[in-house]
Formats: sequence, C-alpha cells, structure tokens
Amino acid sequence: MKKPRPPGTPRKKRFRDLSFNRMIPNILTLLALAAGLTAIRFGLEGRWEHAVLAVIVAGVLDALDGRIARLLKGSSKFGAELDSLSDFVCFGVSPVLVLYLWTMKDAGRLGWVLVMLFSICCGLRLARFNVMMEDHDAPAWQARFFTGIPAPAGGGLVLLPMVLSFQGGEDFFRQPWVVGIFMLVIAGMMVSTIPTYSFKKLKISRQWILPTMLIAGAIAVFLINAPWLTLSVVGFAYICSIPLSYRAEQALKKAEGGL
Repeated sequence: MKKPRPPGTPRKKRFRDLSFNRMIPNILTLLALAAGLTAIRFGLEGRWEHAVLAVIVAGVLDALDGRIARLLKGSSKFGAELDSLSDFVCFGVSPVLVLYLWTMKDAGRLGWVLVMLFSICCGLRLARFNVMMEDHDAPAWQARFFTGIPAPAGGGLVLLPMVLSFQGGEDFFRQPWVVGIFMLVIAGMMVSTIPTYSFKKLKISRQWILPTMLIAGAIAVFLINAPWLTLSVVGFAYICSIPLSYRAEQALKKAEGGL
C-alpha cells in the first residue's frame, strides 16, 4: 500500500500532460544540440566545411525554438534550462573544439588554454543571461538589447577565420595566432557589458513587411549559391552593428534620465 503523505509535506512536482505542439520547441532544441555535437564529429574527420554548416544549423534551430515556444505558448522552466545547456554545447564548446582540431592544437598548451577560456566565458555569459531574465524591474527598452554578444553570435563569429580561409588565404587565416586573437576578442565581448541588438521582440511596420521578406529571400539565395561569402558579410555586418547598438542604448538611457 502507498504510504500516506505526512501533513505539511509539499507535493513533489511532476510533469504535466502536454500536447505535442507544446513539445515542438524542446524538440527543436534537441535537434540543435544534435547539430552542435555533429559539428565535433565532422571536425574529428577533418570535414571543416560540414562542421561550420552544422554550427550554423544549430544557430538557426536555436533562433526558431524560442520564437515557436512563444507562438505556441509552450515556454517552460524545463525548456529554458534545456536551451541553455544546448547553447553551451553548440556555441561554447563545438566551435572552439573544431578550431582546436583545425589549427589551435599547433599552439600547444596555449591553444588549449584559449579553447577553455572561450568555453568558460560562454558559460558565464549564459548564466548571466538567465539571471537577468528574472529581473522584472528592468526598464522596457532594455529588452531591445543583449548585454554582451549572445552565445549563438559568439559561436558563429569565432568561426570567421575558418570561413574566410574557405575563400582563399588559408595560409594566413589558419595560423594559430590569428585564430587565438579572434577567440580572445569574442570571448571578452561575450562577458562584457557592451549592448548588442536583440531581435526577439522586433516588430516590423506594415510598409517594411514586403522589403524585409525580399531581403530575407535574397540572403537565402546568396547562402545557397555563395555560402562562405554570405556568412562573412553577415558576420562583419553584425560586428559593424555593435557601435550602433551602443549609441542607441546610450540615447535611451539619457532619455530615461531626462524624464
């Protein structure tokens, strides 16, 4: 017989029955995690282009899972924790392990130290993000920005030397000191307080809907026909947007202070 629960003892939390639609975001997160782990496998096999594409696929799936969760009202604490774990593996571990196998192993112990440093900074970035999500006293405009470079962007930017090497100049971009500088800079920017644009709550006005769709279609076409050039342009465009996001955040702070 089942023993009765003593008075005052809290009930154990159990998973509720969920509709399949509400499970879709978590399924996408698991697919992103699988893509990130597959990137490591491609790196071990020396299939560098496939490894980069696997990380990109993980980034696309990561961008979709949160948005779909909000659309389907399937957000949960479990999903948030799973997403953080997936982000750490996909963008804090996989890219730098691929880079280590590609060239950083030639730097000896220093190469491995830089790999670990990047992963640690990514973990700190994700932990800080989770804590800031619980700050309900933050001003509404703060939702427009991330604090530091988000983990998916950091995982993509750190692969820029490899992406650039696919278009020529491998003798330069494959040098450990070049990749090491990228690692240090991107790791530092992830844990920095530099504001970067967040597009999670971006709303497109009616007159910009069609142009936005055309731009998205054009990017998709270029990705199919010239993937490495397109990824390089997107990466440098993101880097160029950081000073703009800083100016925008400072303007909003001044406006708030003047109220």
